[in-house]
Amino acid sequence: MIQLQTMLKVADNSGAKTVRCIKVLGGFKKKIAKLGEIVVVSVQKLRKKAKHKVKKKEIYKALIVRTKTAYNKTTGLTTNFNENAVVLINKQGNPMGTRIIGPVPKTLQKKTVKKFTNIAAGLV
Repeated sequence: MIQLQTMLKVADNSGAKTVRCIKVLGGFKKKIAKLGEIVVVSVQKLRKKAKHKVKKKEIYKALIVRTKTAYNKTTGLTTNFNENAVVLINKQGNPMGTRIIGPVPKTLQKKTVKKFTNIAAGLV
């Protein structure tokens, strides 16, 4: 579960390393975001590389792809990850990076976020 001021790792190659959640989208009184939901984030640290697609202290939207909180699969198993991670999104709703680093859960294979699972390294 992600809430305001949560520090998140960036799981794509857009150039950002860590971001901070500044708003949970989806309603007037919504406080918590779960796996597969969109949040508004601010870039805190950049990766050590020459070219970046993002800038420090800029605001972007992001899709949550991994959370520490366990979630239930349809088979009855529960799965959780070691970190909270997001993928940055541009204004059209497409991923900013060209690949996603690390695993992505199969529950994200909905039509709206299908393009994120296509560029992912692995599905869990």
